[in-house]
Amino acid sequence: MNMSYILFVSQCHGGCAEVDSLTEAVAGEGFLLGCISCKIREEVSARATVDWHFKSPGEEEFRHIFHYDHPNADILHEDFSDRLNWRGTQDNDIQIGAVYISNVTFNDTGTYRCTIHRTLLLPKYNQHITVEKQVELSVVVEANKELTVVISEIMMYVLILVLQLWLIVILVYCYKKISAEHEAREARRALKAQTELLDSKDNCDGVQLE
Repeated sequence: MNMSYILFVSQCHGGCAEVDSLTEAVAGEGFLLGCISCKIREEVSARATVDWHFKSPGEEEFRHIFHYDHPNADILHEDFSDRLNWRGTQDNDIQIGAVYISNVTFNDTGTYRCTIHRTLLLPKYNQHITVEKQVELSVVVEANKELTVVISEIMMYVLILVLQLWLIVILVYCYKKISAEHEAREARRALKAQTELLDSKDNCDGVQLE
């Protein structure tokens, strides 16, 4: 799966936008677990650490699987050994806590909890803030088409159908127009022939009278 993912903007502070992670991974491919927590005041310096926990369906307790304290990233559970990579902010002031899972398996289905421990470095005191976000991940054999893709395909087929109907209407119109012009031309020829015949007869009658 491509590491890029569709962003659904929920909040925006300055240059940071909080977005929801995708929730469907394909077995055997990679998947980006999104986790973003924006500071309300961008001008305030801060430092943060990030922890990821995981709970399989049916389990009651979360397992601590990953910890990041810039620049150190530690995988803490053997089930994710060599499969988790930090894709978040590359400094102490962390606002993006995303991690990338390589070679997703069906055992990766479950609930992931991202916890950002942030310390705001204020002039007179430090303020500690904890932000938690959860991702309900499901693993499938084959990626389902996005709704926008399905809608685009439907619109394409509708457009093709409309164009075909329009072409049929144009062909019928052109046929009727050509047919009408042909009939009018034949009628004019018949009328002309009839007129010439009458003129010819009148000339013959005149000769006989003389």
